[in-house]
Amino acid sequence: MFKKEIYIKRRKNLREKMSSGLLLFLGNQDVAFNYPANIYPFRQDSSFVYFFGIDQPGLAAVIDVESGEEIIFGNELTIDDIIWMGKLPTIKDLSEKVGISNVLPSSELSVILSTAIKLNRKIHYLPPYRGEIKHQIENLIGIKYDLTRDYASIELIKAVVSLRSIKDALEVAEIEKMVDVAYKMHTTAMKLAKPGVKEQQITGAITGVTWEHEGFLSFPAIVTVNGQTLHNNYYGNTLKEGQLLVCDSGAEAYSKYCSDITRTTPVGGKFNERQKEIYEIVLKANLAVIDNVKPDIFYKDMHILSAKTIAQGLKDVGIIKGNVDDAVAAGAHALFYPHGLGHMLGLDVHDMEGFGENYVGYDKEIQRATQFGLAFLRLGRRLKPGFVITVEPGIYFIPELIDIWKSENKLSEFINYDKVETYKDFGGIRIEDDILITETGARVLGKPIPKTVADVEKMCAE
Repeated sequence: MFKKEIYIKRRKNLREKMSSGLLLFLGNQDVAFNYPANIYPFRQDSSFVYFFGIDQPGLAAVIDVESGEEIIFGNELTIDDIIWMGKLPTIKDLSEKVGISNVLPSSELSVILSTAIKLNRKIHYLPPYRGEIKHQIENLIGIKYDLTRDYASIELIKAVVSLRSIKDALEVAEIEKMVDVAYKMHTTAMKLAKPGVKEQQITGAITGVTWEHEGFLSFPAIVTVNGQTLHNNYYGNTLKEGQLLVCDSGAEAYSKYCSDITRTTPVGGKFNERQKEIYEIVLKANLAVIDNVKPDIFYKDMHILSAKTIAQGLKDVGIIKGNVDDAVAAGAHALFYPHGLGHMLGLDVHDMEGFGENYVGYDKEIQRATQFGLAFLRLGRRLKPGFVITVEPGIYFIPELIDIWKSENKLSEFINYDKVETYKDFGGIRIEDDILITETGARVLGKPIPKTVADVEKMCAE
């Protein structure tokens, strides 16, 4: 929790961006794992954290845009709760720490919202992403469960995105702290990437690193020798000499700010010549973006830069042919690079994407493309100082996708399918860093995590 003045200022800035009505924020609730008393680890809603800072389940808040009144709703612990959980700070005490003195029981929320509805006042809320919150909105406002996202306030979405997109120095420091935890996670994975070790062992080790440093995993870790599968959460493989281990993982602080880093490691500690060749192409794309990214340019242009760098590298090894610019314009590179360059990072590892990717990564100035690969670019908009984003180019040889494109003779003027066939056992490579857009350029956050061939091999040998 930051100083209360920060939360007071955030809420004031939000009110000033809204026209009228009540702003409704529903904090997350405890959710049963397999029976009522056995619950998932609690994770507070990120926007509730941003504006109200209280990390407890079952809370709600209302801000009256016109009057400025702010209310926290929640029920204080009973003696039965205290017996099982111990004495905790009261909701009133926690609310005062974030600059709110008006605290009411949860039952009062429906009364206040019913009154507002009778007065024909607009009730703004953000898109719900959990079933229990959809039920709560249905019960409180009367919007049917299946329609709750459809009636979320676009005005509120845009206001919150505009505020949360720009990270201040305190937020950047929290993210950078988690990048430094990620350094320990990824160097641990590199040292463990040896034949005979199971993916699950490495996953357990890096998860332990987050707990050791007062954090958690920021998302289910990707630790796999099948890196051609972009989001692979299976950990049952035993590592073998000659494979590549893709580790895409990050840490989340108690403050909820997080990191998201990817490194690719040769099992056994040494890249073979074919692996090194492809790895250097991905690294060149990663560095090209970091060297050229700056405020006031479209991140889509940086994606195209990474795509052209990858296409040129693949042409040099005989996989892509013809004019590189034409190949990228046609989307030929997407057979090997079928995802976007990166995304926003902050309180969510894909920051605010629960609102809808297009509200976060695009705006009236630039719209999402429809071409395969480019359509998966989560962030295309013009960059501003204070954005924290990921840079994560990759090359993947996905046998099933290769088979489909080859059977259709798709873009064969740019793709050497005979050569591609020899790479179907390759797997994938991704290299990802977290960067801050500054006034003049960009800064890679955190302690440098090994990513050159020499540095990765050196870390593997330690």
